[in-house]
Formats: sequence, C-alpha cells, structure tokens
Amino acid sequence: MFIDEAKVTVQSGRGGDGIVHFRREKFVPRGGPDGGDGGKGGDVVFVVNPHVNTLFAFRNQRVHRAEDGGKGGTSKKTGRSANDLLIEVPAGTIVYDDETGEVVGDLVENGQRLIVANGGRAGRGNIHFANSRNKTPRTAEKGEPGEERSVRLELKLIADVGIVGVPNAGKSTFLASVTNAKPKIASYPFTTIQPNLGVAELDEYNTLVLADIPGLIEGAHEGVGLGHDFLRHIQRTRVLIHLLDGTAEDPIADFFQINSELSLFDEHLGKKLQVVAVNKADIPDVVERWPILEADLKKHGYEPYIISAVAGTNVRELLYKAAKLLSTAPEMPAVAELPVYRSETDPNEFSIERTETGDWRVVGKSIERAAAMTYWEHDQSVRRFQRIMEAIGIDQALRDAGVKPGHMINIGEFELEWED
Repeated sequence: MFIDEAKVTVQSGRGGDGIVHFRREKFVPRGGPDGGDGGKGGDVVFVVNPHVNTLFAFRNQRVHRAEDGGKGGTSKKTGRSANDLLIEVPAGTIVYDDETGEVVGDLVENGQRLIVANGGRAGRGNIHFANSRNKTPRTAEKGEPGEERSVRLELKLIADVGIVGVPNAGKSTFLASVTNAKPKIASYPFTTIQPNLGVAELDEYNTLVLADIPGLIEGAHEGVGLGHDFLRHIQRTRVLIHLLDGTAEDPIADFFQINSELSLFDEHLGKKLQVVAVNKADIPDVVERWPILEADLKKHGYEPYIISAVAGTNVRELLYKAAKLLSTAPEMPAVAELPVYRSETDPNEFSIERTETGDWRVVGKSIERAAAMTYWEHDQSVRRFQRIMEAIGIDQALRDAGVKPGHMINIGEFELEWED
C-alpha cells in the first residue's frame, strides 16, 4: 500500500544520571568522590534506505522513542551511552516540524541522515563537583531529558521523468512496456490510484527512472481527485512525458487542461520540459486523426510523437527524446527553494475593483495565471476558464458587484467582455 504522508511523534532518550559515591577501600581513608557520569541519551535519526519506497511503516507506529543513557558507576565509571534510534525512510522524504510547518530537512540521497531529536546530555557524577572548599561533594546531576516533537513526513518521489496525462491515457501501460514495473492496468479510467516507479534501460550504460503519476482531472490543483497527493510527486521530476489519449474526444483540450492544472498547483511545473506523445497508435482511428493532432501541437511549439504503448511502437524513440531533454534540464532546486503545498494558504484568493473608466479588474494569483495559460482560440479552453471563474467564486462576486453585459473585465494582461 502506497503511503506518502505520515505524522509521528519522536522522543530522544534521556541522559543517564551521574551518581554520588565515595571511594571505600581498606587503608585508603577519605578516598574522596568517585561517582561516574551517566551515558548520553540516544538521538532519533531519520536515515534513507534505498529499499524503502513508501511511508507505510508509519501507519501503525506513530510514536518512536530512543533509549535512555545508562547510569554512572562507581570508581569513576561512565554509564553506557544509548544507541541512536534509526528510522528508515525512502529517498524524497521531506520532514516538517508539525507545529511550525518549517522544513526540518530534505532527505534525497541513499544513506543520508537527519537528526530530528537530540539525545539528552549525560548527568555528571560527584567527581566534577569537588573543589578546595568542598572535598566531599554529595551532589551529582541527573541526565538531561530527551526532546519530544511532532513531525510530519511528506514523500515526493524522486524520478528523472514523470509520466502525466488524463485518466486512461495509457501511462501505466507505457511504464510497463519500457520497464519491469508491474502497475495495475485495465481498460477503464482511474485504474492507477498510486504513483509507480520503474527503471528503463536505454543502453548498457544509461537508464531513466520513470514515475507514472495517476491521471489528473480538472480541479486537481484544488485537491479534486486526490490532486495534491499526485501533483506533489511531479515536483521532483526534471522532464515530463505527456501522454495524450488518441481516442479521446479532444486530446488537444486534454493536453492544455493538464498543463493548466500543473501550473495552477505550482508555476514551476508548467515550465518543465515536456515530450508530447499521442498514444494508442494501434487503433486505426487514432492513426487517421494523427496528422491533425500533429499539426495542432506543432503550431504550439511541440514536436509530438505517435506511439502505441501496447504494441511498443515508437516507445524507444520517445525515451531517447526524454533522455536528450534530461541532459539539458536544470538541476532540482534545494529544498528551501522547492515549492511545497501548504493547505493553510488560499491559492484562490482574489479581489475585484472598479477602474476609473468604469471597467472591472480582477486581481488574484491563480486566476491571472489561469488566464495567461488559456488558449483563447480553443472554445473548450475558454469554457474551462469560465468554469474556473465560477469555481473560485469570481463569477458570482462580479455579479454581486454590479457587472453588466458589455462591461470589460481585466484579468492580468487580458481584457474580456462580460456576457450573460
């Protein structure tokens, strides 16, 4: 079962107590203090294990506690320091402080470690408290209590290439055809309900790590259809393979819809390099409509492929193109720069104002971005933009403000005429 979010409580070990003790030996009067120090408490450490690919282990165990340090001994013996508690996580795990929401660390490399709770300092024995005025100190320190904190884990898969598209575009079939991955495949939408990883061998020396992202639907950037859960996994990929369903009613509209959802969730996603392919070339109707689809995509600056994931037609050429783009793609940003979805913010916030000329201006990050990404020459894209206006509440807000037919609505650099 694929689990990509978890919330756990971690508690480091308490430091061992130092002790009060005096040397007692025959013929050694007034032996003096010899109480030993305690041992250090265990740290709680997250460590990346390459064989772990989900946060499933945290589903049933929500509290993780390290060992306490050992108590000090006589004859200046130091107590045993506790072993650190090592908690294995998959590569791509971001650790947040659950109270503040701040990023504690980003674990991306195999073997990488992150201390999330420091073990308590050992208590000192009474040998440390002896001085010229007090040669028989009857005091020592107890160990320092361990740290307890609540952390939230979020997994973002690390892959070279992300495979995106609408439901039933053939993403899982494509992944299975070029790798040894065994995703669930069926001839109906929403078969894939969790991301899948696979490794494609291009030649003897080169490989590509591919991530099959479950089909995205309209409104995914707002969380519709587990949109946030799926979209976050695309953030770490550097190149996208965008598969279009050649049998769909309007593959071009689907293409622009998915790109809009990507950018509405995170503007960096819309800037990722893409290889575009029309799938299901094993169906004659798809081959027949291919010249029209190819011309339309080329008009918008893409060099599309026609493939059949089932028959394997042109899939290797598609992979080589993705690999070529990967060689020129920018490296992933550091975690401090990596956009992270936070549910407490409202990406759809907007304001409406009346201009001096009597027109209206709508200001809002999401709606301005949506307007800038709408291909106004496509009727379905325009209708989709209208649905976004309605979903966000802008449509009703304009009506309530007194907009009338013929009024001009300014959104970003675009000027639209209001019609009922």
